This record gives sequence, C-alpha cells and structure tokens, in this order.
Amino acid sequence: MIGYLKGKILKSNPSKIIVDVNGVGYLVFISINTYEEINQKPEVELFIHTSVKEDSITLFGFSKETEKEMFELLIAVNGIGPKTALGILSGIRIQELKEAIINNNINRIVAAPGIGKKTAERLVLELRSKIDLIPTTGTGTDISYGTKSEAILALTTLGYNTKIAEKAVRDILDKLPNLSLEQLIKSALTALNN
Repeated sequence: MIGYLKGKILKSNPSKIIVDVNGVGYLVFISINTYEEINQKPEVELFIHTSVKEDSITLFGFSKETEKEMFELLIAVNGIGPKTALGILSGIRIQELKEAIINNNINRIVAAPGIGKKTAERLVLELRSKIDLIPTTGTGTDISYGTKSEAILALTTLGYNTKIAEKAVRDILDKLPNLSLEQLIKSALTALNN
C-alpha cells in the first residue's frame, strides 16, 4: 500500500495531479483544498489513501494528514464513496465539517456536492462519536463559524454558486479574519463582481 508520496508535479488541475517520483508518474486524485495548498509548488508531499478494487488501484492524496484521516472517516460511512468524500472535502474545510457534524448542521453538509439529506443525516449519526479522533487544525481565523456560513448563505441567496461563494468568503477571511458579517458580505460581493 502506498501511504505517502514526495515528488515533482508534472501536471495538475483542481481534481487530480500527476506526481513524478524518481521517474514514475503517479496519478493522484485530490480535493480542491489540497490543490490550493500545493498549486504553486514545484515539489509536493502528499499523504496517500490507496483504494484497491477488483479492477483498479486508485490513489487519493492530501496535503495534510488530518484531511486524509477525515477522508477515511467519511468513506467508512455507508453510501459515501471516495469520490463523494473528496467532493465533501472540496466544499468544506475540515474544521467546518467537524463543527457541522458536532452541531448537527445538516444544511451545511448538504451544501457539499453529491450529498443528499439522508446521507448527511447518516454521516452526522455515524461520525458524531468519532469526529474527536481528528485533531483540530488551526485555521488561522478567529471568525465564528456562524458568521462565515451566514455570509455564504447570503451570497447563495443572491444567486451565486455555493462553491464560488465559499471560495470568495474563505479568501477574504484568510486575509482579514476579523470582519463583521456586513463587511464580509460587502467584500465578497466586491471580489465576485470584479
């Protein structure tokens, strides 16, 4: 089983990369969050989950070990496969997902691609007792989860795509973590309209 890869990025897009490890190119599926972390780097280190089926061996890579651990918890839930788990991790940061599971925030989980209400409810039910196994990673932001989700909700209500709204809000909070809800929405609208 492959558990870790380090090498040069030959080719990349937001869903997969090819990593050259001593002349061998490994195709690795990744989340958007991992892509954002490694995109500008010439060399990459990835924690790998190897999925073995009758007809294929598929590699899923993560820039942080906590993201890999969350991925493995997600795929243990009945009805969530590796591609759906990657979709969830692409749409929700680990800390937000933990908070959504702990607080039974089904609406936040359903906002992730490929997740229906029943699957989200099952995910919360099955993972609530296991979620503390994933260490809390410092997100670098002091803003409350509620303010961030309210800003995303406001943008989607105005007609913006959920993923685009999430990215705009996340980018602003990375630079200015202490904005009020109103300032956050205004800044996001400015960014989205430029």
